[in-house]
Amino acid sequence: MKNKVKMLRLALGLTQQQLADLVNVSARTIISIEKEQYNPSLMLAYKMSQIFNVSVEDLCCLEENLKMENNNENKK
Repeated sequence: MKNKVKMLRLALGLTQQQLADLVNVSARTIISIEKEQYNPSLMLAYKMSQIFNVSVEDLCCLEENLKMENNNENKK
């Protein structure tokens, strides 16, 4: 799932470890989210959205992900 975690983290000048500490997860979790290899739980997405002062929908690129999902379903 696409997301804006890396872009928003860098904009705040946070390291992956600093963000991980703020939301009580490992740096490995943040790395996996940024590489789009792991989708955060709703609670984790909410915590990050609060830190970045954006909505969960914006953080997780909800509109873009829905479009991609719909395109994939239409190809079947």
